[in-house]
Amino acid sequence: VTLDRYKQLPDSLPLRYIWVNLPGYYLEVWDHDTLVIHSKVIVGKHDTRTPVLTSLITDMVTYPQWTIPESIIKKDILPALKKDPGYLARKGFNLVDAKGDVVNPFTINWAKYSKGIPWKVMQGSGDDNALGILKFNFNNPYSVYLHDTNQRYLFGNSKRALSHGCVRVQKWQELAFYIARNDSLNKTEQQHLSYTTDSIKTWLANKDRKRIIVKNRLPLFIEYTTCEARKDKLVFYEDIYNDDQML
Repeated sequence: VTLDRYKQLPDSLPLRYIWVNLPGYYLEVWDHDTLVIHSKVIVGKHDTRTPVLTSLITDMVTYPQWTIPESIIKKDILPALKKDPGYLARKGFNLVDAKGDVVNPFTINWAKYSKGIPWKVMQGSGDDNALGILKFNFNNPYSVYLHDTNQRYLFGNSKRALSHGCVRVQKWQELAFYIARNDSLNKTEQQHLSYTTDSIKTWLANKDRKRIIVKNRLPLFIEYTTCEARKDKLVFYEDIYNDDQML
């Protein structure tokens, strides 16, 4: 089954790329056949699985805000609001209308909503934000991204299918600095970089919210392979989404 999945990959991989193996709970960065970063990750739960995809890292955001996806609003937040409109404040969330104004949840009759709500639910940036203090964006139709987390203790778990679909990266800082160095080393004469590793450190230290455009977009492969060769041995991982079983 895994060999069949490998057949769906390009005939040759890029010189530099990020590889995430969901059942293996890890992220790797490869540069000219050299492994430069190996990091634990937390992936989606069985009910909110992380999708298999291929994309490119487009930008990074320091101290990001989190706009909560509609799927989470329907499943978790709306039922909680029906019981207690104070739920948002306890979680550090804001209800925001189309103009960007904050709405008082106590002024709304939540009982009349069942399939969704006409407002956004947002979590402000900061150390308590579910995205942590840095996220990595890439184009995809699933509203998922790589990011830090405010629950870093969960990397100590052996089973880490715990998220709503995004990939939480333990070594997010190393990944950000690698992307910055890669941008600096490979920029063309026409490209102007508005950031360095030092500026990222400064923005994080000052808790500034910055969107950093990545000029040399790093390819990203999020894959589902339940066995692989590691140090000349075959290693097997748990079929966390039952995909192998289905096949």
